[in-house]
Amino acid sequence: MPSRALTELLRGQGAHADPIACIEDLPADLATRQVAGFPHSIAQLVFHMNYWMDYDLRRVRNEKPPYPAHNSESFPAKAELASAEWKEWQERFATLLNHAAEFADSNRAELDRQVEATHPSHQQRASTLEAVLWQLVAHNSYHIGQIAMIRRMLGAWPPRGGGDTW
Repeated sequence: MPSRALTELLRGQGAHADPIACIEDLPADLATRQVAGFPHSIAQLVFHMNYWMDYDLRRVRNEKPPYPAHNSESFPAKAELASAEWKEWQERFATLLNHAAEFADSNRAELDRQVEATHPSHQQRASTLEAVLWQLVAHNSYHIGQIAMIRRMLGAWPPRGGGDTW
């Protein structure tokens, strides 16, 4: 049986904001704007989430991706971003979420499958397919919360797709 809660949280149901709705209506100039006191723009956070979703999905496919030497590698090198490039990052985000949801819809035996460690830190925590997906959900939830806060600070909340305003 698939993990319904996992799938729902990936899609932004329940207590989570819809991750796609949080970014889909933002123009590049707003997505790249930084707010005082926060080190990253929304676009940089989306790049970062894309990086780690891609890493985790490659890992669960047994592709053995290299682990970065430093977290800075999971953020873009530049702050500027053309509209077309931002659109690619948004589309990549939706695609990766869809792939994660496909894995979350797997049967119980597949969700219980062990995922090979590709870094020593992986050996310190559960590494079933389901556990990796829960880590992905938690990581995205953390950053989507940051994106919601940045949007509020920029006067761009709620997104067109909806979001709590209280």
